[in-house]
Amino acid sequence: MLEIAVYATTGFPTIARDIITVIARITLGVIFIAHGWQKFNEWTVSGTTQSFAQMGVPLPDIAAPFATFVELIGGALLILGALTPIVGILLAANLLGALLIVHLVPAPFVDQGGWELVAALAVGALLLAAMGPGRFSVDRLLFKGGKSRSSRSVTSHSAADA
Repeated sequence: MLEIAVYATTGFPTIARDIITVIARITLGVIFIAHGWQKFNEWTVSGTTQSFAQMGVPLPDIAAPFATFVELIGGALLILGALTPIVGILLAANLLGALLIVHLVPAPFVDQGGWELVAALAVGALLLAAMGPGRFSVDRLLFKGGKSRSSRSVTSHSAADA
């Protein structure tokens, strides 16, 4: 019974979490790239700006390029697991704006202009921002040598106490 309690509080083993995190990063990243590419290539940034203006998005001249490039570049960075906390927060903020301005309608379903896809993508981005990109990521390669300050100070205090 203790094993179940431990599993319930810690989740999957570390390697499984890392693999699942890569799958989540790639899946979310591809979705974000697709939406950013659509704004950039199909609709164009100026077309997206006009569309945002018609939807009542504040400051559409700023919001449209922001949404386009945060989705396009942020999606690529998610796939790589690079700057994940920052990218996750930026993507979630972008989607929160879309949710509050455009998709907050009574029907949750995306085919009715609803909020379900926007909310799911925002929560996924926030989860990655909070939990990190996992072991198989650029962030891990760049920052693997650094320990958190709290673990360094605990180690320092332990050595000093000895």
